[in-house]
Amino acid sequence: MKVSADISKINGEVFAPTSKSYTHRAIAIGALSNECIVKKPLLSADTLATVSACKKLGAKIEKMNGDLHIIGMEGKPGVPDDIIDVKNSGTTLRLMTAISSLANGSTVLTGDHSIRGRPNQPLLDVLNKMNVEVFSTRNNGCAPIVVRGGLKGSAVEIDGSMSSQFVSALLIACPLAMEDTILSISGEMKSRPYVDITIEMLAEAGVKVIVDETNGIKFIIPANQKYNLKEYTVPGDFSSASYLLAAAAMLGSSITVHNLFPSKQGDSEIINVLRQMGADVHWNTQKGVVIVKGKTLKAITFDAGATPDLVPTVAVLAAVADGVTVICNAKHVRYKETDRLHAMAVELSKMGIIVQEKPDSLIITGGKLTGADVHGWHDHRIVMSLTLAGIVAGNTTIDTAESVSISYPNFFDDMSFLGAKIEKLDE
Repeated sequence: MKVSADISKINGEVFAPTSKSYTHRAIAIGALSNECIVKKPLLSADTLATVSACKKLGAKIEKMNGDLHIIGMEGKPGVPDDIIDVKNSGTTLRLMTAISSLANGSTVLTGDHSIRGRPNQPLLDVLNKMNVEVFSTRNNGCAPIVVRGGLKGSAVEIDGSMSSQFVSALLIACPLAMEDTILSISGEMKSRPYVDITIEMLAEAGVKVIVDETNGIKFIIPANQKYNLKEYTVPGDFSSASYLLAAAAMLGSSITVHNLFPSKQGDSEIINVLRQMGADVHWNTQKGVVIVKGKTLKAITFDAGATPDLVPTVAVLAAVADGVTVICNAKHVRYKETDRLHAMAVELSKMGIIVQEKPDSLIITGGKLTGADVHGWHDHRIVMSLTLAGIVAGNTTIDTAESVSISYPNFFDDMSFLGAKIEKLDE
């Protein structure tokens, strides 16, 4: 699907969708428990892939009145009758690779073209050191992946610089191992807030993880624990809300976004980013309401180490800001659904913006966005960011727009409700 975007004015109120990250974890942890109700889940392509995977591992999951009712595996995943297809969901692939290592047999996991190119070798290496036989069928660290269960706790080390999802996957699986695990992090642990979300969710399920940061980062995970997540309400998603908030800032408009309460989400940093760039932002944390009033934006330096998913949003904000914005510490952003540093550099350049692409950074000189036909790279975050650029520039078309279903299925409807001139086009 293509969409066209034209110069728009937006205003009004909208509710942020609920969190993809929390939904993934609630489904997985609920499936490892006895019986659980997940309230207000985000039912997107990615999270439905996690639902499907958990069903194949033995959980029973039904949608009832917008909630998910789960009869879980009680910590004992079964061997699937068929392969697990994670579609486009990297989170599903990483979490289920670790969880399937608890099954008494072999599991095969694969996904779409993008997933089959995303690296997983650090996770595979660690699992192989924990009595699991796991390998990439093409011997390149990418899906398809075969996992032969037998997870045994031990002292292991993993590189934290590529993806926090490897760490989250191990934190979820290892409490069910027969022996204690000590998981040490080598290198800089990127995207730390996502690991904090995982630990928060584990605590909700009565599972203990000890964080030791006296000499580097170590996670001490006691063995033979039981999951007991009975009910969980998913909070609003700052990653998805970032596009709504940024749109107001870029257009000099005023919008109100509801369902944004404080949580462990690193992407709540968008509030500080917008303030630093000069927007007027008010966040009522008690009511979960954020009001943004756009003003002339100024360039900033943005460290993407903890919040890689904000990079496309910050890149389009930088395109209209006065001065030169530097997005740094961002090499790990290249290992997402696509190479997001390269994608944003290419597409903003098509729209008349000067962008320097470096191995771990983007240097963006703010200017005047001009309409163009741009490529969405089959990546939900690229598509949504370029849509914002399009409603500033006008006369813009974005392809692969159906990919918004990965995290924010109602994105175009919500933007249109606020007044954005967006039209869905058939290819």
